Amino acid sequence: MPNQTNTRKKIIHLSSVHRDHDVRIFLKECRSLAKLFPEYEVHLILTGVQERIEDLVQIHTVPKVEGSKLKRMWTTVNHVYRKALELNGDVYHLHDPELMRIALRLKRKGKKVIYDAHEDLPRQILGKSYVPMRKVVSWVMERVEDFVCSRLSGIVTATPHIANRFRRIHSNTIDINNFPLETEIEFISSKEMKKENSVCFIGGISPIRGTQELVDAMALTDCHLELAGEISVDFKNQLVKSKGWTNVRELGFIDRKTSMELKQKSIAGVVTFLSYPNHVNAQPNKIFEYMAAGLPVIGSNFQMWRELLVENNCGICVDPSNPKEISDAITYLKNHPDEAKLMGENGKKLVHEKYNWNVEELKLASFYRTILG
Repeated sequence: MPNQTNTRKKIIHLSSVHRDHDVRIFLKECRSLAKLFPEYEVHLILTGVQERIEDLVQIHTVPKVEGSKLKRMWTTVNHVYRKALELNGDVYHLHDPELMRIALRLKRKGKKVIYDAHEDLPRQILGKSYVPMRKVVSWVMERVEDFVCSRLSGIVTATPHIANRFRRIHSNTIDINNFPLETEIEFISSKEMKKENSVCFIGGISPIRGTQELVDAMALTDCHLELAGEISVDFKNQLVKSKGWTNVRELGFIDRKTSMELKQKSIAGVVTFLSYPNHVNAQPNKIFEYMAAGLPVIGSNFQMWRELLVENNCGICVDPSNPKEISDAITYLKNHPDEAKLMGENGKKLVHEKYNWNVEELKLASFYRTILG
């Protein structure tokens, strides 16, 4: 277990599902808080990780639970709760919907509790076809979220759209966006790599994220797709049947450094999520990470994305369900390298000036001051 001084108050972040070195939780929020509030210890509880102190953050582990999804969720949350009580924090910052069932228990013990909404959960449920009676489940979950979160110390959200929803029930709500870290921008600015005849998609791979349509589009162009991220066996078996799969290089999960190098070599970054309720008003990290890398972005033609990409001339928006539109955009950027370069430069400039973690870090610090008093 990491050494603890026991002389300072404690801020404790909790997750029962996220990876070690999660970009939002550890690399951004926890590290920023440890730097900005040296009078507090910053702790992070995760599952199945190595216990250590890294970048002033004390990282703790609870056991990974095997078995059914319901069993894993229930038992893991119990482990996280027990560890949270053992650490005896002053502020608890919860990152997963399943942790809501311990939020009010912590609050009743006199603790300050923050809920961090990474996604618009009710709308996310509507997009999951495998959820039975998903409209009913979505309605119930929204009421549960509202009931619990209205009684907490504050709400953090990953986008302004989600924040607007929570402001109806809690005045102390703030959006902390997942904009790129300064270190990523500096790394990218220091690298000059030769462009390859390829575009990239980096992130979670699933049907609702438009991966099938993107792979189908690769059959209509002579470019390659660098596909980086985790994919289920069943979905991969479906994708390999597509003619476009011969133009796909499947990379699996890649680390941050490899991801940044991949972006430097690509013609464009692709984010063609399908039109589901949770996507239309989303701000995927990868859009801003592509922009930070100086890549033009091929994105879905949602209004919010058009306002960002098209109006600022840093990308092209397409119908994500239309492989021909996707392939046409890829071909256009390949055949117009000067225009593609200008789009990339426009995007990088926007990230430098506005869409970066330094801006969000200041917002996080201001929010925490209202919590800490």
